[in-house]
Amino acid sequence: MFHHSSQHVASYYAHSCAAQIPAYPRLEGEQTTEVLIIGAGFSGLHTALRLALAGKRVTLLEASRVAWAASGRNGGQAILGWSCDMPPLEAALGYERARRLWDSMRWAAGELRELPGRHGFDCDYRAGHLWTSVLPRRVSQLSEWQHEASHKWGHDGLRFIPRDELSQWVASERYQAGLYDPEGGHLHPLKLAFGLAAAIERAGGCIHEQSKALSYRETGDQYLVTTEHGRIRADVVVLACNAYIDDLHPRLSRRLLSAGCYQVATAPLSAEQATALLPGNVCITDNQFILDYFRRTPDNRLLFGGGNTYLGGLPKDIAAATRPFLQRVFPQLKDVPIEFAWGGHIDLTLKRTPDIGRSGQLYWMQGYSGHGVLPTLAAARAVSADILGQPDELALYQGLHNANFPGGKHLAAPLEAIGKAWYRLRDSI
Repeated sequence: MFHHSSQHVASYYAHSCAAQIPAYPRLEGEQTTEVLIIGAGFSGLHTALRLALAGKRVTLLEASRVAWAASGRNGGQAILGWSCDMPPLEAALGYERARRLWDSMRWAAGELRELPGRHGFDCDYRAGHLWTSVLPRRVSQLSEWQHEASHKWGHDGLRFIPRDELSQWVASERYQAGLYDPEGGHLHPLKLAFGLAAAIERAGGCIHEQSKALSYRETGDQYLVTTEHGRIRADVVVLACNAYIDDLHPRLSRRLLSAGCYQVATAPLSAEQATALLPGNVCITDNQFILDYFRRTPDNRLLFGGGNTYLGGLPKDIAAATRPFLQRVFPQLKDVPIEFAWGGHIDLTLKRTPDIGRSGQLYWMQGYSGHGVLPTLAAARAVSADILGQPDELALYQGLHNANFPGGKHLAAPLEAIGKAWYRLRDSI
C-alpha cells in the first residue's frame, strides 16, 4: 500500500507550472451523483470529461491531488500502441477486432493533438516520435514494424531512418537506425491533466481532492462509497486507480504488479545546444527491453528516463542512478547539472495487456504497463461510450484475459525482478 502525499513530487513538471496547480475541495458529508470516478489521473480525467460533455452528472474523487501519480510524473511521450505491442491483442481478439483497437489508438493520437485547442489550454504538445535500435541485430524490428504497420494495420506514415541520417535527428553514436512516426508526439503531462480538470468543471463535473475512497458497497441499484470525511452514492462507479488501487478491490489488485520508474531533467541548455542534441525536437525511445526515453522541453532542458525497479522502492539518489545512462547516450552532457530527479510507480499486468472492463455498473481501467498517455484516452472512449449505451468498444477490451501474477502478494515482485534481470543481461550482450 502506497502513501498518498498531499503534494505533487518535486518534478520538473510541478516546478514549471507551480502557479497553475489548482486546488479542489475534499468530499464532505453526504452527496449523490450519476457517475463516480475514483482516481484523477488520465483515465479518470478523460472519462469524466467525455461523460460531463454528454450531460452526465460526474464526480471525480482523488486520494491526493489531480495527476499526483504516474499521470503527472511520466515521460510525456504520446506514442501509438500498447506496452504489449499488437501480437497478444491479435492472438486474443483475432485480426478484425485487434484492428479496431489499433484504429482507436490512432484516433487517440489525433484527439490528443486537438484537445488543448478545443478546450482552451496549452500542454506544450510537439509532434513526432523516433523509435531507435541500439543493437545491430534489432534494426530489423524497426523495418518489420514499418511493413506490418502499413500492410496490416493501415498506418502508412512511418519513415525508416538509416544510421547515416540519424545525426539529423539525434546527436548520439549509440543508435544504429530509427523509425519516425509523425502521429506520435510529446507533451507536459501535468499541464494536460490540469487543462482536462478545468474543462471538466466547465462542463459541470465536480472534482474532490484529498478524498481517498476507503470502501464501497452496493446498496440496491446504487453504490455507496465512503471516504474519511464523507460518503457519496452513485449509479455507476469507475475505478481508475491503477497502481494505487490498494485494498479497494483485491481481485483487481492481484492482476497488477507495481514497478518503480524514474527520470531526470537537466539544467537549461542553450538554444544551440538543445537544437544540436535533438534537431527535430521529437521524443525518442529505443527497443532495448529496459529502454531509455528522452526529449527536449520548451525551456531547452533534456528530460531523460530509463531505469526501473520491481521491488517497491526507488533509488535513494535518482540523479546518480540515471546519469550513467544519460551519458551513455550523450557523453557531451557529462558536465551539465541535473536539476530535477523524480520517480513513481506504474502498474504492470502479466502480459502487459490493458485491463479495462465492467461488472454490473462497476468499471475499471488499469494495467497500462508504463505506456499510458494515449491508451488512457482510447480506454476512456470505450468506457464512457459503454456508460452512454454503446458497448461495442468496451467489449474488445473485455476479450483480453489478464491473469493474476504468480507467487501472490509476497513473491510476485521478486519473481518478476528475476525475469527482468535475464532480459537486462540479454540487452547487454
